[in-house]
Amino acid sequence: MTSSFPHPNGTVPFWHLESQELHNFRSTPNLPDESDIVIIGGGYSAAALVTHIQKEYPNHPSILVLEARQLCSGASGRNGGHIKPDPYLHASEIAAQYGLAAGAEVADFEVANLNAAKEYIEREGVDCDFVVTRACDVHFSSSQDARIKKRLHNLKAAGVAAAQTVSEVGEDNAEIVSGVKGAKGCISYTAAHLWPYKLIHHMFTAALKRGGLNLQTNTCATSVLPATNSQSSWVIQTNRGTVKASKVIIASNSYTPALLPEYREQIIPYRAVSCRIKTPNPAPLIVNTYALRFKDWDFDYLIPRPDGSIVVGGARSAYFRNKDLWYNNTDDSEVMEETRKYFDGYMQRNFCGWEHSGAKVSEIWTGIMGYSRDKLPRLSPIPGKRGMFIMAGWTGHGMPQIFLAAKGMADMVVKDVPYSGTGLPRVFEETADRLQNAPNKVLESCGITVLEEHLMGSQEKREIESNCIANC
Repeated sequence: MTSSFPHPNGTVPFWHLESQELHNFRSTPNLPDESDIVIIGGGYSAAALVTHIQKEYPNHPSILVLEARQLCSGASGRNGGHIKPDPYLHASEIAAQYGLAAGAEVADFEVANLNAAKEYIEREGVDCDFVVTRACDVHFSSSQDARIKKRLHNLKAAGVAAAQTVSEVGEDNAEIVSGVKGAKGCISYTAAHLWPYKLIHHMFTAALKRGGLNLQTNTCATSVLPATNSQSSWVIQTNRGTVKASKVIIASNSYTPALLPEYREQIIPYRAVSCRIKTPNPAPLIVNTYALRFKDWDFDYLIPRPDGSIVVGGARSAYFRNKDLWYNNTDDSEVMEETRKYFDGYMQRNFCGWEHSGAKVSEIWTGIMGYSRDKLPRLSPIPGKRGMFIMAGWTGHGMPQIFLAAKGMADMVVKDVPYSGTGLPRVFEETADRLQNAPNKVLESCGITVLEEHLMGSQEKREIESNCIANC
């Protein structure tokens, strides 16, 4: 287990190679003594929060954003570049535990998020390589394909709106349609991809121009304590001094447990890896985003870039056997060596027509996701802590949830709107019961309790990939 605070020297993601003006920005040389609202974290959650607060409340309270490292240096700036609603798989899991209405709420909410983000990006003219396309989720066994599609059929039959536009491809045509070797079936639906750092940088740039925002990068919040002898509610201690605040929003995702002990078992840092692959030779055009689902717990995710390169994340089978490498690990200063080998020849192994492309990894980086113990985001006031709010636990799926989640959070923070009045999915609300009784679905979903029976070894994975090559 490593420290829960951000490592001072994280690996450099591809998204940061074009450094932006606000990368190490500080609005003022010193921290203000106090601010009405303090947001801890400088990623997509903070950017969307500030955007919605300023839009909905022109005479908004003063806002201070504290980012421990460079702007957008956490998961938002280290991800795979997707905005990918899940209209069927996650929704069916939620429906099974919380009821069909809850599953439908989340699926429809994610689709609405994509549409809202699209509208914002187009209205603002954001230069962030935003492309709306189709996602293609590929399955590698007939039984897996049938089981997943049955869940989709159940949602469609129940009238879940988000599921109605999802299309399917059977085994006979899966490899041809997807271009993926060994595909036994696939599912397709609307998704998007982008340069996330550029979107977030634009949002902060626009917010600073509107005024009322103080942004402080390289300022690590080390504790949040109740204020004494003050009209403010909270005192935030940082590596550069202290700030008083009436309201505090914890938007630090995987690093939340460092500030709030009650979240040490509720939001679990999960170390992961992504890379960028370039090719010197012509290769078949890829227009979809992809999920290659080798097993329920083992999947890779991929987007094509406008420059012809590919961004891929995943490689779980390469490191999952060593739990300490990823579970509760916040060290993003190094890349797990096992994953470097995994991505060697990745496109040649998995995609038809790429065998002689010369594709190879040009950049590889580590990121820390914040996995919620019950695999659901945590939004709302924190129980028992008046004036403190949580917006974290995105479980590697924040991009299709955060934009509209921030709108609801803005209403709660500025106008004390109750959670029930925000329109946010009910299962995302933080409650005292969730904090005390949530099961550890992070380990359950990874098969950790029956590791040897269910985890597929690297040798078996290589054999499957070899067989796939012969089939193309």
